[in-house]
Amino acid sequence: MSNAAQAITFPKTASPNTASPKAAETTAKSGTPKLDANQIYDLRTALAFLEQIEGELISTNEPVDPVAELCGVYRYVGAHGTVMRPTRLGPAMMFNKVKGYDDVRVVIGVLCKRERVAKLLGTTAGKLGHRLRDAVRNPIQPVMVSAEKAACQEVVHLATEKGFDIGKILPAPTNTPEDAGPYFTMAHCYATDPETGMSDVTIHRLCIQSPNTLSMYFAPGRHIDMFRKKAEAAGKSLAISINIGVDPAIPMGACFEPPTTPLGFDELSIAGSLRGRAIELVPCKSNGAKAIAHAEIVIEGELLPNVRVDEDQHTHTGKAMPEFPGYTGDSQNVPVIKVTAITHRKHPILQTVIGPSEEHVNMAGIATEASILTLVENAMPGFLLNVYQHPSGGGKFLSVMQVKKTIPSDEGRQRQAALLAFSAFIELKHVILVDEDVDIFDTDDVLWAMQTRYQGDRSTVFIPGVRQHPLDPSARPEFDPSIRAPGISCKTIFDCTVPFDLKKHFERCKFMEVDVTRFIPGFVK
Repeated sequence: MSNAAQAITFPKTASPNTASPKAAETTAKSGTPKLDANQIYDLRTALAFLEQIEGELISTNEPVDPVAELCGVYRYVGAHGTVMRPTRLGPAMMFNKVKGYDDVRVVIGVLCKRERVAKLLGTTAGKLGHRLRDAVRNPIQPVMVSAEKAACQEVVHLATEKGFDIGKILPAPTNTPEDAGPYFTMAHCYATDPETGMSDVTIHRLCIQSPNTLSMYFAPGRHIDMFRKKAEAAGKSLAISINIGVDPAIPMGACFEPPTTPLGFDELSIAGSLRGRAIELVPCKSNGAKAIAHAEIVIEGELLPNVRVDEDQHTHTGKAMPEFPGYTGDSQNVPVIKVTAITHRKHPILQTVIGPSEEHVNMAGIATEASILTLVENAMPGFLLNVYQHPSGGGKFLSVMQVKKTIPSDEGRQRQAALLAFSAFIELKHVILVDEDVDIFDTDDVLWAMQTRYQGDRSTVFIPGVRQHPLDPSARPEFDPSIRAPGISCKTIFDCTVPFDLKKHFERCKFMEVDVTRFIPGFVK
């Protein structure tokens, strides 16, 4: 077979004991098993599911360098998001041959398309926020299984005094030639509060700093950082597992934040709810932590107390790696993980993500949509119809909120809804409010509403001096002297809704409803 993009064949694996008992469907032509979303329980079943759908997954046998080249390829194939143009939305991509690594494949872009995420979770693109909201309301807690049932421990590498080299075992990519070093970017970090025993999973950027250490960046307020601080205050390390290559339901659940998931809420229970069965965990081999049993790769280690390192200690550029706003993040002085073991499946698949790609947008943004829907629904039942965290804001900065005014007293509630979103989500910077007849997932339609239902001097609400995300490069005193400290911003509401008493003057043109399939067989609206 040539080195060109091609279909993928995955080795068969036994499903977990908690898998759905529903029998696999078969195709009429081949009789081969056909997965549906309910049967996904790990990365491999997710990829096998995508392989069935034309245009969702491609692979290449052309050898690729993990240093900048791999991400350089995918930038053109399917990254999109806030990545420098030209880029586009496209299929997920498997690199079967990675230079320097005979046994490890790398996959990227699994969650890059909103429609692909929806298929993987058994819903539609427009209902993703609602799907995750319902999962939060009905969590299913993870369960422990024995090592014999844990695919993630088929191969075990234990750290010894003779040496241990992370970079020789795993091909951590760099996004660009300027990165501070090789990064694990789809690293699902799982740890337990040393005081309460409650566990948490979050995704962090991890940079290889030496043969047996990683640096770990924490944005302010992350729960595992709170666990680390408690352990550090007691002079102890914090045991942690780093899980790479998992069921896509796990990253979608892992990106929830307070107030939706307060300290002590295990987001693996959201993934369990999305699948209708508990996520399985297994005891780590070296440190007493817990790992995701069906992960492709698990890095075990300890967050060391009172040890810090500059991310760019080997490059001294002041740069870390590309982050979701589309700019390279500044190098930080960050905590250190001492790696004690690496376990993985046979012929493992390392999953990675381009920092500013649409994959980040979907992981962070859809969870935020679910949280805003929940918050506003609790305060104003039935008023907020849907929310879209727009890719231009990396899934965090810009929210398009669709409301429906049904009575005169609804006027003004749209701005209250925006204020509720701002009060709860520190990273949110701008809110665009639109009516029920605007397609919030169509940027042209949203901008149409802004051009025809918005006046800058009366439809804009400024909220200056509010804490926002530190990765916004405009939120710093050098950009505007009125900003007192980095991470302070002016939050803004763009009210593009029609005043209730003027609604009859803003009715969109109504066309005849017709059956298009009479004229174009197979046409789908």
